[in-house]
Amino acid sequence: MSLIENATSENREAAAPLLELRGLSTHLGSLTRPVRAVDDVSLRIHFGETFVLLGESGCGKSMIALSMMRLLPHAGRIVAGDVLLDGQSLRALSEAEMRAERGGRIGMIFQEPMTSLNPVMMVGEQVAEAVRLHDAESHGRVQARVVELFRSVGIPDPERRVREYPHQLSGGMKQRVMIAMALAGRPELLIADEPTTALDVTIQAQVLDLLKQLQRETGMAILLITHDLGVVAEMADRVGVMYAGQLFEINDVGGFFREAAHPYSRKLFRSVPKAENRDLGLDVIPGIVPALNQVFDHCRFADRCELVHERCRNSLPPWHGDAENGYRCHLAREEVKDSPGTPIALRQAGEGSNAALLEVQGLKVHFPIQKGVLRRVVAHVKAVDGVDLSIATGQTIALVGESGCGKTTVGKAILQLQRPTDGRVLFDGTDLAGVQGRDLRRLRREFQIIFQDPASSMNPRMLVEDIIAEGLVAQDIGGNRVQRRTLVERLLGQVGMQASAASRYPHEFSGGQRQRIAIARALAEEPRLIVCDEPTSALDVSVQAQVLNLLKELQAELGLSYLFITHNISVVAYLAHEVAVMYLGRIVEYGDVEKVLNNPLHPYTTALLSAVPVPDPQHQREVIRLEGDMPSPINPPSGCHFHPRCPHAQPICRDRYPDTVQTDEGTRVACWLHSPTD
Repeated sequence: MSLIENATSENREAAAPLLELRGLSTHLGSLTRPVRAVDDVSLRIHFGETFVLLGESGCGKSMIALSMMRLLPHAGRIVAGDVLLDGQSLRALSEAEMRAERGGRIGMIFQEPMTSLNPVMMVGEQVAEAVRLHDAESHGRVQARVVELFRSVGIPDPERRVREYPHQLSGGMKQRVMIAMALAGRPELLIADEPTTALDVTIQAQVLDLLKQLQRETGMAILLITHDLGVVAEMADRVGVMYAGQLFEINDVGGFFREAAHPYSRKLFRSVPKAENRDLGLDVIPGIVPALNQVFDHCRFADRCELVHERCRNSLPPWHGDAENGYRCHLAREEVKDSPGTPIALRQAGEGSNAALLEVQGLKVHFPIQKGVLRRVVAHVKAVDGVDLSIATGQTIALVGESGCGKTTVGKAILQLQRPTDGRVLFDGTDLAGVQGRDLRRLRREFQIIFQDPASSMNPRMLVEDIIAEGLVAQDIGGNRVQRRTLVERLLGQVGMQASAASRYPHEFSGGQRQRIAIARALAEEPRLIVCDEPTSALDVSVQAQVLNLLKELQAELGLSYLFITHNISVVAYLAHEVAVMYLGRIVEYGDVEKVLNNPLHPYTTALLSAVPVPDPQHQREVIRLEGDMPSPINPPSGCHFHPRCPHAQPICRDRYPDTVQTDEGTRVACWLHSPTD
């Protein structure tokens, strides 16, 4: 009997949920003062339903999933409550019985596919292992079932792909392999833990559509863990909002977006960057999440809530509603009100001068591919292949595109961290290609970089004081250690942190605080240009709002220029003045941010924007499907690089790369749809 026949009858759905958590509590660490990672969580998920868990990093979302699967770390333990799957207690099962459930009735997709796949095993064999363990129906036809699974998740040429290794697949393909593995046991419940966080919007749209299609075909329920409100709007039937290990709200998706019940939920909505809020500061949540190694006798959101009352600090909030729909708060629904964002007085871009601070002309970065004992160069990876852009003082240029298109390499080449193969990088009129050694080091104080992951870009054994002052020491500026300490404390205050942070280590701070430290380090040498390489991609929406506000305030105060590398279009709409869209090492469209986002001219830009999830469940987007993956920069297609995936490709697109033309509105575009043909 198929899953859809076995699990989706209306009577059964009405009678009992597929999954039920009853007062689940999970502790980590010591027995005397444990971290209460999950604290008295109750919820239900029905057959064929998508339930989304939403919340900040560290709030307990993933720990709920690991508790359900009984895959807790060594120091973790379930101390109270129960997990029922179709009425059966998973806590009561032996480890051998639980192994049959994992990958069987419960499938799981982890956040990072590269770390979840064995790099020395063919991907087909890894999926075959799951089939042998959990799919009795496919006994004797394992390989045929693996090919069938690959085909069902949209992997082209599955007969060939099953013999490839993880490193031979793109990020989107690796995630599809993980989905195929999770489906091998024909699950009734699929747990997807941030399955699209590391993916570009085009690949994210494909994965989300695939999950919805598979759900329609099999009738399985989905527990989706995310912090992206756009993904919530597109996927959810019901939403659970987590904070500090506790469920604060359960709501149907329409009610959640129309009128969220909890003050924390409403704060999340006001933290989302939007184009219409460009002149307003994003509404941030002050303070940090409280430590979870304590017994709470009050509302754990009280110190950060703008609607806090005395009773919030003195007693635990009650739960209004039931396990299907409700919220945890002292306030009645009608008492939960919104407040507007805080205006920021923005300085006009390019004030005092219209001259470009940075001018990039024909930038190329080609990496040689060497083979043989003599290391002969047999080809080149054309990571950047002729990029032109300019940034004025006080302006932000956003550089967007899929992973692997060359965005980060452009940033490194501008800073001369990667020497260009060809082209010119003019900084305030000086060609950086002709500057070497000590002169380049002296000039580097004028331009700095903020890396994507602040934790990995800081020495964990150095104090924050030494991390921020490292550039000052290298440039021999800032005076002695006492004077530098004073400067470091001033910089910390400038980015909204206490001076005492200078005497602590990076691991003692949250992700948002570490990113503030990274910004303080970049500001230490008083630069005029900062390259921001995906500085908010790993941050929750509330922490992202803090960082974006800070960047805007610093730009207004100091007249900084930013090259902002990202794939988050909502951040581009909020922060950037101009946007450049990259594809396979070249800029295909470049212009004013409002004109490009509201009226894209290049088919790739149009497809990119169509794939962006909108935080509105009523919004019906039409995603433009791009065939295949981005071609290899080692051997790019002839003619226009985009033509193999373009829905508007013409014969001339296959023969010649189009010239870049400027429209009447000032947008530059490289496309034969807008270029004159001979």
